[in-house]
Amino acid sequence: MEDKNEWGSNLSFILAMIGSAVGLGNIWRYPYVLYSNGGGAFYIPYIVAILLMGMPFLILEYGVGYDFKSSFAKAIHKIDSKFEYLGWLLPVAVFMIMIYYSAILGWDGIYIILSFFKGWGADPNAYFTTTLLQSSDSYMGLTHFIPVIAVAMLVGWLIIWFISHRDLEAGLGKVSKVLVPALFVIMVVIVGFSLTLPGASIGLAQLFNPDWSLLTHFEIWMAAFGQIVFSLSLGMSIAFTYASYTKDDADLITNTISIALANSLFENFAALGVFSILGYMSLQSGTAVADLVTQGTGLVFIAYPTVFNVLGQWAVVLGPLFFLTVYLAGLTSILSTIEPLSFSIQNKFGLTRSRTMTILIVVGAVISMVYATSYGGSILGYVDTFINQIALLFGVIVECIVFAWVFKADKLIDFLNARSKTIKLGKWWLLIVKYILPIVISIIWVGGMIDVINNSTIDQLNFTIVSALLLLGVSLAFTLLPAKNENWDNAEERV
Repeated sequence: MEDKNEWGSNLSFILAMIGSAVGLGNIWRYPYVLYSNGGGAFYIPYIVAILLMGMPFLILEYGVGYDFKSSFAKAIHKIDSKFEYLGWLLPVAVFMIMIYYSAILGWDGIYIILSFFKGWGADPNAYFTTTLLQSSDSYMGLTHFIPVIAVAMLVGWLIIWFISHRDLEAGLGKVSKVLVPALFVIMVVIVGFSLTLPGASIGLAQLFNPDWSLLTHFEIWMAAFGQIVFSLSLGMSIAFTYASYTKDDADLITNTISIALANSLFENFAALGVFSILGYMSLQSGTAVADLVTQGTGLVFIAYPTVFNVLGQWAVVLGPLFFLTVYLAGLTSILSTIEPLSFSIQNKFGLTRSRTMTILIVVGAVISMVYATSYGGSILGYVDTFINQIALLFGVIVECIVFAWVFKADKLIDFLNARSKTIKLGKWWLLIVKYILPIVISIIWVGGMIDVINNSTIDQLNFTIVSALLLLGVSLAFTLLPAKNENWDNAEERV
C-alpha cells in the first residue's frame, strides 16, 4: 500500500511551513544581520523585502505546487521536459543542506547534555574548537574521526527517520503540531528571562540604535533581501512540495501571510533575547557589545555558554532550555529539507514514502560522517556558502522564470483569489514575479558570486568546485534515469 502524501488539515500545513521557516538561521543569523545593517533602520528594507519578494514568491510557489499536486521534479517535467534538470537540481541542493545541518544538530545535542553541568568548562571557545571539533585547517583532518560527534549526528538521523518514514500526517504533520508551538513557548520563556538580566537594556540599545545613513547604501538592501530568501526558504522547492500536499480548499494567500508573519515575529523576538544576553555579557565583562557580536556557531556554542558560566543557578534552567530550543528549531527545519527530493523520487521511480525516506536517510547519514572529522567544520562552512550564495539563488532565478513565464503565472490569479479571505492578486503581483523578482535575485546572486570569489581561500574554492560537480552530477543522473512510474508524464493541472 502506497504511503499517503496529504496533510490531515490546513493547520498541519501551516505549522509545518512555519517549522521549515523558523530554524537555526532565525536564532543565530538574523540578530547579527539586523545589528550589522543599521539596527532599527534595517526594518525599512526588511519590510520592503517581505512585501516585495517574500510573500509574492511564496504565493507563486504555493500556487504552482497546489495546482500540480505532484513533486517539484514532476511538475517541472510537465511544464517543459527541457527544464526537468532544474526539477532535480533544487531538491538535491536542499538535501545537501540537510546533510550538513545534521552536523549542527549533532553539536547542539551534545550541548544540551553539557548545559546541565557546564561541561564546556571555563573557556567555551577552546572547548568548542579544540576539545569538541578538534578543528584542523588541513585536509589531513579528514582522517581524524571524532566518535562523540558521529554518535550525536546518528541520534539526530534516527529521530528524523522515525518521523519522516511514516505517512505525512502521522509523522511530520503530527510532530509539527507539537514541536512548533513548543518552540515558540520555550523562546518566550528564554526571552522573558533574558529581558530581566542586568545590562539587557545595553544590548537592546545597541540592537535598535538606527543608523539612517545606511539606507542610502546598496548593501543594506541586499542584506534584507538575502535574509528573506534565507529565512523563508524561498526557491528551495520546500514550499512547492508542502503546498502539493494540501487539501483542495486551502486558502494559500492567507496561509502565506500567516507563515511570513510568524517567521518574522519569531526571528525578531529571538533577537531581543540574543541582544539582552549580549548586553548582560557586556556589563559583566566590561567588553563593548560590538566586540561580542558574532554570527553562526560562534554565537550559539561560544557566546551563550560564556553567559551561562556567570549566570549562577539560573544557568541550569536557561542553558538546557536554550539548547533544546536550538535543537527543535534545527529539527523542524531539517525535516522539511528531505521532502522535495523524497517526493520527486517517489513520483518518478514508483517507490513508497517509507522506503524512499529510509534510503535517503541512510545515504545522508553515511555522507554526513565527513562532518564528524577534524576538517568537518571547515567543509561545512564551504558547502554552506556554495549552496546558499550560489546554487540556490541560481535555482530561484530559473524557477521564477519557469513558473512566471513558461507556466504563465497569470492563470493562477482567479484560482487563488477565489479561495482568499484576505488580499486579492492582480497585475501588481504579475509585475513582481515576472520582472522585479528575477532582477533583484539576479543582483543578489551576482553579489554572492563576487563575494565567494574575492574572499575564498584555495581550499574553499576547491570544495566549491567539488560541491558543484556533485550537485550537477547527481541532478543529471536523476534526470537521465528512466522513469519507473507509468504516471510520471501525467501530472494533471487544476487550473
